[in-house]
Amino acid sequence: MEAQASVAKKTKELTKKFKIYRWNPNIPNDKPFLQSFFINLSNCGPMVLDALQKIKAEDDSSLSYRRSCREGICGSCSMNIDGTNTVACLKPIDADTSNATIITPLPHIMIEPWLKTRKAAADGKEYRQSPEDRKRLDGLFECILCACCSTSCPSYWWNPEEFLGPAALLHAYRWISDSRDELREERLQALTEDQTRVYRCRTIKNCTATCPKSLNPASAINKMKTKHLLSQPMELAQSL
Repeated sequence: MEAQASVAKKTKELTKKFKIYRWNPNIPNDKPFLQSFFINLSNCGPMVLDALQKIKAEDDSSLSYRRSCREGICGSCSMNIDGTNTVACLKPIDADTSNATIITPLPHIMIEPWLKTRKAAADGKEYRQSPEDRKRLDGLFECILCACCSTSCPSYWWNPEEFLGPAALLHAYRWISDSRDELREERLQALTEDQTRVYRCRTIKNCTATCPKSLNPASAINKMKTKHLLSQPMELAQSL
C-alpha cells in the first residue's frame, strides 16, 4: 500500500493550473485580469474545452465562452491558448503541470459576436424574427472561422494591424444584418470609426474563391460599406 505522502505527491502532480482572461462588461471601468483555476487532470477530459466545461460546472458558473459542436467543425470555441489561436475542442491540455495554461480571447477581433438588445424579449424567453428576416442571415451564419479567407487576402497580408480581414468582417455583418439586434448602428460605427478596418478591402475576392463553405465574404464587406456610406452626409461619403 502506498504511503499517504506518495499518494498526495502523485495527486499534486496531476493538478494543472489554468489562467483565464476575465472581464465583466457590466462593470466596464474594471480592468480585465487573469483568474487562476486548478484542475485535477485525472478526472478531466483531454481537451482544453473539457477543462473549461469542468471549471464552469464545478468552480465558477459565471465563466463565459462560446462553444457548440465540440468536433472542430463550427469554430465557436476559437480562442488564444498559450499564445496560439486555435479551437479549444481540438487543443489537447498540456500535460506539463509545471506551467500554467493561459487562455485569452482571440486578439484583433472587435465584432462582439452575440445578440445585443436594449429590452427583454416579449415573452421573456426568446427573441423571434420572421422567416424573411431569418433568410437574410443565410450565407453569413455558416462561417466556421477557419480563416481560409483571411489568410488568402492580400489586403490582410499587407495590413494585419489595421484591416480586420474577411472572416471577422463577415461575422460582423452577420450581426449587423440580424433583425433582432438593436445595436446595429453602434456596431457599424465602431467598425468604421477607423476607416482602415473595413475600407482596406479592395474586393480582390480571393476570400470568396477560397471559402470551403462557399460563402461570399467580399459581398458581405461591400454591403457593409454601402450601409455605412448611406448613413453618412454626401460630402463625407464622397471622400471615403
